[in-house]
Amino acid sequence: MPNGQHGQPSSSAQPAGGQWYPPEWPDRIRALADGALTPVEPKRAATVMLLRDTPTGPVVHMLRRRSSMAFAGGAYAYPGGGVDPRDEDHRIGWAGPDQEAWAARLGTDVRTAQAIVCGAVRETFEEAGVLLAGHTPGTVVGDTTGDDWEADRQALVGRELSFAEFLDRRGLLLRSDLLGAWARWITPEFEPRRYDTWFFVAALPEGQRTRNASTEADRTVWIRPADAAAGYDKGELLMMPPTISTLRSLEPHASAAAALSAAAGQDLAPVLARAELVDGELVLSWPGHDEFTKRVRPGGTA
Repeated sequence: MPNGQHGQPSSSAQPAGGQWYPPEWPDRIRALADGALTPVEPKRAATVMLLRDTPTGPVVHMLRRRSSMAFAGGAYAYPGGGVDPRDEDHRIGWAGPDQEAWAARLGTDVRTAQAIVCGAVRETFEEAGVLLAGHTPGTVVGDTTGDDWEADRQALVGRELSFAEFLDRRGLLLRSDLLGAWARWITPEFEPRRYDTWFFVAALPEGQRTRNASTEADRTVWIRPADAAAGYDKGELLMMPPTISTLRSLEPHASAAAALSAAAGQDLAPVLARAELVDGELVLSWPGHDEFTKRVRPGGTA
């Protein structure tokens, strides 16, 4: 579930408000500044903010990572995960904007764009049981909760089945037109586990329903973005910077369709944390996102 996994803390981290802040960051930042730490190459990942409309506005599907998880335990995130390199090469049943259009939008080559979009659709099915695919360019599959669907989902999770093979077996087309690219965040350079994650927005297809299919989550919720953000501000819901940032950016949109329509105008410039030493004090910031700035005193406290 790397959708929120952007160099965020272990379960021992102490939140500031609802923001995770791992105690090991100051030492790792100093090691990077001193040249004693070599940044790890980030892995590509994709995550999807799944929306559905209600009488009081759209709600977004979120998962809470198990508190027992060594990585970001208790934090709320979206369905998502790593990109499967096999999705770069295989011919994929495809409907909607083509791979060239997605490459232009995501700022990648065509093969990488295909893999990222496939990753977004596959991970949503793996972790939420929701499949953005149909038998024709204008249709979407209905209920995906049967035993045969579950067998395929498990095979995808175990990487026994590639996404292209899954689509071919069922005669399905990936509906790329049901996705909108929303944001891109890269794990800070001083973190040992790094991801280059593209965030997408999508509407829950009619006839489908979400379920907690992730082994890493202990609960799921449908929640209004404004309510989730308020819970974060009160320190009641723990989140990582990419998660709360994207939640806040969803708040102005009155429907799932409005959010999808707005996706084309979203800035996909990658957000990467920057650490500086200012008068002996470490300053950690995410350009364009001042609310996450942290100042760490020489003793290591924020």
